[in-house]
Amino acid sequence: MNGIHDLGGMEGFGPIAPEHNEPIFHAEWEKRVFGLFAPLSAAGTFCVDEFRHAIERMGAAGYLASSYYEHWLHAFETLTLEKDVLTAEELRTGQAAGGARRLTPALAAADVPAVVARGASARVDKAVEPKFKEGDMVVVKNINPPTHTRLPRYVRDKLGCIDRDHGVFVFPDSAAHGKGDKPQHCYSVYFSAQELWGSKASRNDSVYVDLWDDYLIPA
Repeated sequence: MNGIHDLGGMEGFGPIAPEHNEPIFHAEWEKRVFGLFAPLSAAGTFCVDEFRHAIERMGAAGYLASSYYEHWLHAFETLTLEKDVLTAEELRTGQAAGGARRLTPALAAADVPAVVARGASARVDKAVEPKFKEGDMVVVKNINPPTHTRLPRYVRDKLGCIDRDHGVFVFPDSAAHGKGDKPQHCYSVYFSAQELWGSKASRNDSVYVDLWDDYLIPA
């Protein structure tokens, strides 16, 4: 969906000022929020695409005024309410009301380090015919869905070239809304900087973006 979260190519937000010796976490609560992702997702409360879409649904002002892990917390609150894991009263009071459905299977504490280190792949072991091959010229569809998409606005309607085929993956636009995996090929697509940003961009620069079959049409 179009929203403030898709900042690529947008201007007017000032310079990026990296924090010197930035810590992994700035506060103890950030550690706890990070720790919620593995058990909630392992129990099937949401998939990563549902998680991303929950963040996308934040209002623009709230998104810009909040930190990275506040975005995560917003997503957890949104999804646990929608999936009937928590009630609004439980979130308000911080007290369990009892009778809520239990998340199963529970993620054992001993398994957490391995789960966090390994992550979860969206690769699908299915034989799906690719629509494109290395070297093919493609045009990115100009779509503006109100639902989740991994297609950034700055490459829409742009001319690119298939650099490599990563293989078959879950299609995030479907998975985010419980519409199935819709497995298809995902490619690394080459774009010249001038194609994306205009003639003032450097002729020597380029951008590679991972894009799925359904985002592309032959040039």
